[in-house]
Amino acid sequence: MSELIRQARSRGLALNQRLAGTVLNGFDWLFRSDRLVKSGKTWFELVYDGDPMSVRYYGLPEEDTIELANGSRMAVERRQHPVPLVLVPPLGVTANTFDLMPQRSLARYMAARGFRTYLIDWGKPEKRHAHLGMKEYADDMMSLALARIRKHAGTEPLSLMGWCMGGLLCLIHAGLREDPRIVNIVTVASPIDMRGGGIVAGLASAINTPAQLIRKYTEFRLHALDPARMQMPAWFTTLAFKLTDPVGSVTTYWDLLTRLWDREFVTSHTTTSNYLNNMLMYPAGVLQDMVIKVGMDNSLSRGQLEIGGQVSRFDRIHAAMLVIAGASDVLVPPPIARNSVDLVASADKRFTIAAGGHMGVILGSKALGEVWSPAADWLGERSAVSVPQAGTPPRKKAKPGARTGKKKVAR
Repeated sequence: MSELIRQARSRGLALNQRLAGTVLNGFDWLFRSDRLVKSGKTWFELVYDGDPMSVRYYGLPEEDTIELANGSRMAVERRQHPVPLVLVPPLGVTANTFDLMPQRSLARYMAARGFRTYLIDWGKPEKRHAHLGMKEYADDMMSLALARIRKHAGTEPLSLMGWCMGGLLCLIHAGLREDPRIVNIVTVASPIDMRGGGIVAGLASAINTPAQLIRKYTEFRLHALDPARMQMPAWFTTLAFKLTDPVGSVTTYWDLLTRLWDREFVTSHTTTSNYLNNMLMYPAGVLQDMVIKVGMDNSLSRGQLEIGGQVSRFDRIHAAMLVIAGASDVLVPPPIARNSVDLVASADKRFTIAAGGHMGVILGSKALGEVWSPAADWLGERSAVSVPQAGTPPRKKAKPGARTGKKKVAR
């Protein structure tokens, strides 16, 4: 009898704790959600601050170990690789893509794996940035960012790692500049062949036929339009992304209600929702280039893209290549992503499929084991290039990841 009483008391106590947790978490979620959002918490140094692009440097974590998404702890590698790593996020999202939460921060993880880790922050485009196209991002801004990174790191060879459009920008830049100092490239869920299936390919095919008729029988040309007239508000980017998985967008709130007592789950859900609900205005000039050259003409499937009067050719790329696609990615399924392996001139190249959808493959619960760790291992084997370390500037104390209070530098 005493054992039954003890079990009943234990269950009652657990129920009370859940009720108390539900009330507290529900109140915070409704009225103090900022307390639950944990994105952008990793400290970094601002290497370059421009308009709209800036560059961040994530130094070695001060702790001896860092906590990972699976609950384990990983020792920080104090001996850094000679070749720095540059993370390149896509457009339309914030730089917190690679610093979503302390335990799910790709920037923090790569720094802890011994990489001098930099991140290109494309900033928050406004209507005045509508004219910015692929030329400005893949050539002008990318070249400036890499030059500042090389100066800060005191070395020339670099590795690039980009997700979605970020990976595409890496390839376009490398094919345009034919830069031997780019020694490694990792792309994750980056679209290449717009006839390879999936939602993106479906949209491209849907607009291709009427577009060809308009080209043939009218004088109207989409590239002649003022990009400012095509500019979409930021909420449109959020809506478009959520429409790729409308059921999942609803069920996540049901999951929240059923697990409102779990502080860790509520924090993760709120942080991810905040990220998804605060996507950015997509530069109309880039959208214009993507619709015409990538969507309608499917130029990338042939390994080339004309931007700003120059042609980026993927057969000029000799860097070691790791191409990763998400197994359940409905936006950029594996057939759309894998073509880059066949188009580059690299002798060292690999294509692999990882678990996850378009966002899950790089940010999800399985990303650590499926993408982050394999990419770090692959890069580590190829980042021991012997280079002169001249002129490395002294490090100042890094600042928190929030926009305020970061180390300012000259533009």
